[in-house]
Amino acid sequence: MSKSKSVLKRILKGLLGVVLVLVLGFFALAGYLTVTEFKPADLETVTVENTGNAEKTISTGDTLTVMSFNIGYCANDKDHDFFMDGGKTVNTESRENIEKNLSAIIETIKEADADVNFIQEVDKSSKRSYHVNEYSSISDSLKDYSSAYATNYRVKYVPYPLPTIGEVESGIAVFNKFSSSEEAKRIAFPTAFTWPVSLCQLKRCLLVEYVPIENSDKMLVLVNLHLDAYDDGEGKKLQTQILADFLKEEYEKGNYVIAGGDFNQTFPGVEGEQYEVVNDEYFVPGVVDTSLFSDDWQIVSDDKVPSARLLNEPYNPESENTQYYVLDGFILSPNVKSVSVETLDCGFENSDHNPMVLTAQLEEE
Repeated sequence: MSKSKSVLKRILKGLLGVVLVLVLGFFALAGYLTVTEFKPADLETVTVENTGNAEKTISTGDTLTVMSFNIGYCANDKDHDFFMDGGKTVNTESRENIEKNLSAIIETIKEADADVNFIQEVDKSSKRSYHVNEYSSISDSLKDYSSAYATNYRVKYVPYPLPTIGEVESGIAVFNKFSSSEEAKRIAFPTAFTWPVSLCQLKRCLLVEYVPIENSDKMLVLVNLHLDAYDDGEGKKLQTQILADFLKEEYEKGNYVIAGGDFNQTFPGVEGEQYEVVNDEYFVPGVVDTSLFSDDWQIVSDDKVPSARLLNEPYNPESENTQYYVLDGFILSPNVKSVSVETLDCGFENSDHNPMVLTAQLEEE
């Protein structure tokens, strides 16, 4: 055998060895993630904590305020972009940055002083947020509220991109001033992704709390939601259908229903050049399907101030690449009246979303 053929043979063997190691590594990791995969039941009970803090009551005819705020796990502030939105950042550079954003977000929640807070993207123990327990920090800071948490993202190791996302433990939370049931519900959504991608994806859900209405056998049903983002659109459609079916079922029982959160869809009637799609290679939202509800249901949002931005670059309102959205809002049953809804202009200082506050009234029976 000639020297050149011998060298070529060694190179091919080396390449084959590398490929074999990569293949074995992939199946080893896929096997580990399959064994440890978060597989919640379709319906699970969630403990409502700190119920002794929440003493407020509500009657028909009363008004209440509800805030919805996607806090971006305290990492997606004005100085950062995100690789899934066309940016470069995977994980923010320091624990101090997470804690700074968390402190400011807590102050925003406290200043708004809403009766109920629907909060999304709340980390408990994630590499991306330096394992800061954001849920307990918020809960400990809100002395007049009960708290409930539903996990929607639990993966032992997310292996992409480089540097990797790593371990994630995250979810949605409700902080509530009203005296409510000691148990809430976690209602699972089906995932829009197939194996093996599904192993590292969120397992979306609704978090539902029930508040007794004074001098009535009816309940105020509070529903926090965060629908799929980076699917092909079909996942959000199915999740919206499941949401609609659940809300209508609760209303048919005679209950009062308020659902809110990050729909990752925009809303009918949203106007303004600022919301026109700048680059359709990035995230382009669908529109909430209002045909799922009869005309006496209200689907409300506020487009005077954008509720979200694209994380394709650090926030710069002067940049021609800045993309705004209205992705957050509320759905109200016919026996709940929308008094007002307002997006608070926080300038995307500490999150890629601005909080939105609803004032609503329970109609007299």
